[in-house]
Parts: sequence; structure tokens; C-alpha cells
Amino acid sequence: MSPEHNPVRHDRDSVARSALALLDEVGLADLSMRRIAARLDVQPSALYWHFASKQELLADLADRITASVPEGSSGVLATARAIRDALFAYRDGAELVLSTYALQLGSAHAQSVLTEALRAQNAVDPEDRGAAILHFVLGHATLVQQRMHADSHGALPSTAEVDVTAGLDRVFDLGVTALAGELTAPTTPPRARA
Repeated sequence: MSPEHNPVRHDRDSVARSALALLDEVGLADLSMRRIAARLDVQPSALYWHFASKQELLADLADRITASVPEGSSGVLATARAIRDALFAYRDGAELVLSTYALQLGSAHAQSVLTEALRAQNAVDPEDRGAAILHFVLGHATLVQQRMHADSHGALPSTAEVDVTAGLDRVFDLGVTALAGELTAPTTPPRARA
């Protein structure tokens, strides 16, 4: 009798890596547990050995996407750009991270590095400003990715600009710097008016 075929065993990491690759191919709307299982040549129920739910898997993917953002302050604008670039590294990356962040799933790595960059520059209210800047980054990146996706499918009106992302880097920089505000706290308290 010949030995039985031993199928490839998957772990949490291999499932997540396959899901990220599939995200790039089909986008968030078509990323299903059934598709991921088919990619891995397993039954969908096998995925639940590694992730309790699809939401847990998406939170892990969001963490993987933002994990590339370096810690240690390189400035608020540079940190915000690094987060945006990490979101752009995957098809629908901004939407995926936004949806998990909205549901308070996964880590808060992106917000933490923003808060630390603000603290390093002695910003007033670094936690609140970090959250505000992250909200802006997530919204801006989602808008850009949706425009690019619509453009690639010819879904934009014919009056739209040739480059659908023209000027958006400047808008991004303006938004981040406006939200960062005055980065250093005043050294002396303002005088009270009589």
C-alpha cells in the first residue's frame, strides 16, 4: 500500500500572505474566505483554525500593511507619507485599513507612530492630533485609490482630468500640515487679558 498524499499544511502566516496576494489580484470586494481557501487548496472551514472570523483575518492584513511604517520620528509629514505609501502598496489597502480601524480591530501602529512623531516635535495634544491626521490619511488614501480604480475601469466622467491624481500630493501635504498645526507648545503661557 502506498503512503497517503500529505497535503501542504498552512499556518496563520501563510494564510495571511495568500490573502494579501489575493487582495492585490481581486480587490477587497472580492476577497472572500472561499477564494482564499481555493487559493490554498483547502476547505473554507480550514481557515478558521487560524482566524476566528473574516474580520480577524482582515485586521491581521491591516496590521501587515501598516507594519512597514518605520518607528522613530522622521517628522510628522514624512510619517504620514510613509503610512499613505504603505496603504498604496496593496490594491484597496486604504479601504481595508480604514474599515478595520473604524471597527477598532487590529493594532494601532499607524496612529502610534504619528503620535510619537508629534511628541518628538513637542506638539500640543499629540494623541488627538495623531488620531486626526490618521483619519485624514485614511480618507485621502481611500479617495485616491477609488479614483485610480475608477479611472482604470473607464468609470470617470469624460470631463475628468487626464491624471486623476494630479495635485493630490500637494493637497495631502497641506492637509497633514494643517492638522499638525503649530508643532511646538508655547514656552510661556499667554498673558491673560484684563
